[in-house]
Amino acid sequence: MVTVVLKVRLDIPGIGSLKEKRRILKSLIARLKNDFNISISEVDDNDRIRSAVLGAAIVSNSNSFGHQVINKVMFKLESSPEYHVIESSIESY
Repeated sequence: MVTVVLKVRLDIPGIGSLKEKRRILKSLIARLKNDFNISISEVDDNDRIRSAVLGAAIVSNSNSFGHQVINKVMFKLESSPEYHVIESSIESY
């Protein structure tokens, strides 16, 4: 059993309230859960308006499959115009 974990920091420009940030993140998290069958949540910067840190994980019997899914998640995050990926890290356990 392998767990692949992604931690990603996002900059969310053009928003003015935490309510708007939560709306954007809730939609993003729901899409990623449905598209990739991963566990994902906001794990830091909860009270900062233009910043968010998301943690995502997948459990698999194959290290390569786990990394393949997480890389697809990263590609989807990096290709969105709503936010910018500032930094990310991927670890396997």
